[in-house]
Amino acid sequence: MSLPEAQLVDYQVALQTNRGLIWLDLWPDVAPNHVRNFLDLSYTGFYDGTKFHRVIPGFMIQGGGARAGEQAPRKVRAEFNTKRHVRGVLSMARLGTDDNSATSEFFVMHAENAQLDGNYTAFGIMLSGGEAVDAIVKTGDSRFSPKTSKGYTPTTPQVIKRAVVVKTHGKR
Repeated sequence: MSLPEAQLVDYQVALQTNRGLIWLDLWPDVAPNHVRNFLDLSYTGFYDGTKFHRVIPGFMIQGGGARAGEQAPRKVRAEFNTKRHVRGVLSMARLGTDDNSATSEFFVMHAENAQLDGNYTAFGIMLSGGEAVDAIVKTGDSRFSPKTSKGYTPTTPQVIKRAVVVKTHGKR
């Protein structure tokens, strides 16, 4: 996607999940490349049928990983900014300590976590869908320690049925 930054404000994304709709507004003014990447992956159907694979009550829900046998099409360099990681903020996951390893995985904050501020790229905010986020985060398997690979894995599939790009014509 090669939309100019000024046109990126014209779009939002609706995540249709098996727990309800999560409506997201994007912040191209602070993270244009992350917004462009998220819009492209949403528009091309990359996220359709993927799962939230990590859910941590009081922290976040994470999803958007590539399906088995696939991989994300690109890496995106960090665009750290001053947006705070409060409930509903949309931010990009990355691989370990490599700041510039964001690909397709994202997370939506379930609650505030100031430790992420300035260390992860926040690039949007949930406009509605808090009930869906709450329902998804409650599916974490509490039988396992969060420090294990099974920790915080949903006990039942939490699916992004479809990611829909919505043109708002800059109207908010």
